[in-house]
Amino acid sequence: MQNTRLNNLLDAIAIRLGQWFLNPWRRLSLLIISFLFGFFLGNAVSTTAGQRAELDIVVAGFLVVLTEITSRIFYSQSFFVKQSLLIDSLNLLKVGFTYSLFLEAFKLGS
Repeated sequence: MQNTRLNNLLDAIAIRLGQWFLNPWRRLSLLIISFLFGFFLGNAVSTTAGQRAELDIVVAGFLVVLTEITSRIFYSQSFFVKQSLLIDSLNLLKVGFTYSLFLEAFKLGS
């Protein structure tokens, strides 16, 4: 890319934001927010898909594919070389989503 002022500004913002998240407490808080957002998404998707009852099978298949892709990215060999905040937050979003779906299933079963 060309070395423009806008490109330099975006690079500087990305570098400072990355340095800001190197603090362990900020990293942990971002990961907790990611987990809770995944939990919220799981509740919202299960409620919305269950109420409409039109594309339940398609939505379930799509969610399984997204979960498996996320697991493939997180547990690949290259992950252990460098631990990325984006990959960690994506994995915790998946964990919160899956946990939410399990809780919804327990609610329906009782």
